[in-house]
Amino acid sequence: MDVFSRAKELGIQTEFVDGQGHRHVTDATALKIILDALPERTPGRLLNGPVVIRAGQTSRTELSPAAALPVAWKLVAGQEVVAQGEAGQRTIVWPADWREGIYRLQLTDAAAFSEEVPLIVSPPRAYAGDFDRGWLLAVQLYGIRSARNWGIGDFTDLASLLEFAAQLGADGVGLNPLHALFDDKPAECSPYSPNSRLFLNALYIDVEQIPEFGAGTKASKAAARLREGHIVDYKGVAELKWRALRAAFEKFRLQPAAARKKDFDAFRAERAPLLSRFACFEVLRHRFAQPWWEWPADWRAPDDAKCARLRRGEDAAEIEFVEFVQWTADRQLRACRDRARRLGMKVGLYLDVAVGVQSGGFDAWNEQVAISRHLSVGAPPDPLNLAGQNWGLAGFNAAGLELQSFEPYRDMLRAAMRYAGAVRLDHVLGLKRLYLVPHGFAADNGAYVQMPFEALLAATAQESVAHACIVIGEDLGTVPEGFRDTMAEWGIWSYQVMMFERDDRGAFRGPDRYLPNALVTFNTHDLSTYAGWRSFGDLKIKRSIGIDPGESDDARWHALAMLDDVLRHHAIDDNDLYAIAAFLSKTRSRLLAISLEDLLGVIDQPNIPGTVNEHPNWRQRLPVALSDIAHEIDVRALKDATQERTRASGEPVMFNR
Repeated sequence: MDVFSRAKELGIQTEFVDGQGHRHVTDATALKIILDALPERTPGRLLNGPVVIRAGQTSRTELSPAAALPVAWKLVAGQEVVAQGEAGQRTIVWPADWREGIYRLQLTDAAAFSEEVPLIVSPPRAYAGDFDRGWLLAVQLYGIRSARNWGIGDFTDLASLLEFAAQLGADGVGLNPLHALFDDKPAECSPYSPNSRLFLNALYIDVEQIPEFGAGTKASKAAARLREGHIVDYKGVAELKWRALRAAFEKFRLQPAAARKKDFDAFRAERAPLLSRFACFEVLRHRFAQPWWEWPADWRAPDDAKCARLRRGEDAAEIEFVEFVQWTADRQLRACRDRARRLGMKVGLYLDVAVGVQSGGFDAWNEQVAISRHLSVGAPPDPLNLAGQNWGLAGFNAAGLELQSFEPYRDMLRAAMRYAGAVRLDHVLGLKRLYLVPHGFAADNGAYVQMPFEALLAATAQESVAHACIVIGEDLGTVPEGFRDTMAEWGIWSYQVMMFERDDRGAFRGPDRYLPNALVTFNTHDLSTYAGWRSFGDLKIKRSIGIDPGESDDARWHALAMLDDVLRHHAIDDNDLYAIAAFLSKTRSRLLAISLEDLLGVIDQPNIPGTVNEHPNWRQRLPVALSDIAHEIDVRALKDATQERTRASGEPVMFNR
């Protein structure tokens, strides 16, 4: 069987039409690498894939024509047989009263052929939220300035920002991903290129809040130097914070307060075995100083028994230190969640989830079946990126997730939802199909690999309801037909960016064209700020570093005129940021995000896709300190612009749907 026939059998789309209308056929060599990188998978003979049952609803599953009737089935949870039966026809009607959960469905047909697939009993929809309309203040946490932080925004700054947002009438604060990065590679600071999506970035810890921390003159002077300038000095911050964290840990280890020791042990037990594996991985990564696939054979895959022996040896203290750091980060983030609750915020923390992980990181080592390290997630050519995109991140694969009953995906969601009232899944299109590019190939030479869409939506709904957490899907780009309708049916919210909400003439769509279950915003971290857009700053910056902005000055003047038209049409006379907020506040969409960069008139955008060293991506600090923001923005104008969504006291307004 040639590679194209094999790919077709496995549901891999080797031909596609890009956003420019051009037809692409994946190179045979690239396709072979994609096939070889995915777990061995044989198309189902009895069923086509996982079975999804929505609680309280009658569900039917069609058996394959190849199945020899009758087919006996068993529903298994661990070692327990939950239910069993026999199907004498090709349609199996499942009971509507099974308890929600993920099971293994074992089938055997009359020809003695056996097969096992996951069966998910899920809530009918994801968590919907208990409010009508509200708004969020969005910020890049690392960029917050304050008189007390160590040159990077931290969780204490976040707590203060929540207080400020509540005074403005906001229902929460939206943040960049907080995922763990590589502690020894501070230059690799993109929050969207994580070491692990299961754990937190330690640089966001406020070390001075750790009871065992002893403040010193040297640390105070170094922190003051790090607070200077417009760019985050990740190297300096990392060196100072890791030294302080180690000093605090040594004091904790030698003289632990009873209550804190009890809480630390409870955290380790709660997060086992993943936390223990992560700690062992970090110790081994530093020891071997090579990608994990080049480590000694005994350590190239996680082994809990070997990890247990490692922590009983000379590395015990170092492993415990990694766990101490994660415990500290977790408790400080939890305190922010608790603060938001006390403030009466309906959302609290709105966190972002990256689409993939670095192939040399913990998640890829820990989930070698479910994550394909030889392939990068990306996107085919489209009007914004004519060459296509290769994000250099490893993503989940269908076969590996199904073999493990979607547990790796659920672990990722649990980590994100742990303290969040809402999460955004970056590139949610990947739940249906992932565009994968083999290492070494251009971004336009990838292939679409189908994912178990319904099963992933069901798992998402389960975790969403369990954590009372709204799920927003970043559904920008080349969207398959019917995708958004299916998302909406499962209660996953859309993500609507005003810059893209324009018709073929370039006219901005009115408020009535925005979906109710959606988060709306003017831009994203990958797009120009509002001040940069109005001043043509984004076009100038891109041209200065040799990037085609994909837009002429004339086109921008036209866009500005179209913006003025839509604002005037809705009785908004001005065209500043507060006018944009007033316009978006009129939409039916239940959440509006307003970025702090936009409120402060920042020209430069946080990230320019396709650049590495040409632009200070993920490094820029806000121009003013947190304590001075109220004096730098027009608070009254902001409250007036968002009054349809908030009460004067900051209490969310409840509208009838």
